Amino acid sequence: MPSNQKLGLIAGNGSFPLLMLDAARAQGAEVIVAAIKEETSPLIEQRGAAAVYWMSLGELGKLIDTFKKEGVHTAVMAGQVKHKQIFSAIRPDWRLAKVLLSLGTRNTDSLIGAVAKVLEDEGIHLISSTSYLEPLLAKAGVLTRRAPTDAEQNNIAYGRQVARHLAQYDIGQTVVIAESACVAVEAMEGTDATILRAGEIMKSSVHAHDDSPVLSRALTVVKVSKPKQDMRFDVPVVGVKTIETMSQAGATCLAIDAGKCLLLDGDRVIQAADAAGVSILGSIE
Repeated sequence: MPSNQKLGLIAGNGSFPLLMLDAARAQGAEVIVAAIKEETSPLIEQRGAAAVYWMSLGELGKLIDTFKKEGVHTAVMAGQVKHKQIFSAIRPDWRLAKVLLSLGTRNTDSLIGAVAKVLEDEGIHLISSTSYLEPLLAKAGVLTRRAPTDAEQNNIAYGRQVARHLAQYDIGQTVVIAESACVAVEAMEGTDATILRAGEIMKSSVHAHDDSPVLSRALTVVKVSKPKQDMRFDVPVVGVKTIETMSQAGATCLAIDAGKCLLLDGDRVIQAADAAGVSILGSIE
């Protein structure tokens, strides 16, 4: 897109929106931020956006009116909106209520896809959420000093099989495996909570059987993109926090989809993994 064009940034949680704002500004875009009260970090105010408008998750009409008033015709979504927020006490305005009532299933893809269509109908075109951040997409192959062991490779192969099935139903994109058995599956709680739950399950099994285990309790985390991943939203991301969470849970290996998963902290993710003895593999189809 032309560097002098206005870019609307619909900011969810985490550091992704902050990175997107910094990268877009560095490439000459004038950024108008729609910050979600329930999700967006207050740090968004300090990153040099042309304007920041705070609104509730349910205010789709306000989002459209704000972007139109600012002359925004191109927008990007960055950062998650927790799936469980759909079922929270947030009251949707009439525009969002209309969208919700039209849905057969209320998963992330169908909801955000419907919102994207409403924006498109209003002349606001959503672009890929990896725009401006292509260098942060995971490369193919072993990304860390240590390659996965044979046992971890087996976990990855099994985990990708399981995760692909989950992803096609838009349930979650992460599974945690030990000894080719599924320990935990992601749903609404998010990746970090899934990894920690897997760690707790393993710890409780250790306490239940204090004798030396026959099977390894080391965990492998497998995160995949959806079969028809819409790069405009809900793109898989991992960061230094993911590695810290894995270490806490006793996970030793991470497999992600090359070209379809963002390393939010860039090389620092690899450095953190190397320091923790975690192996990262960028898998290809």
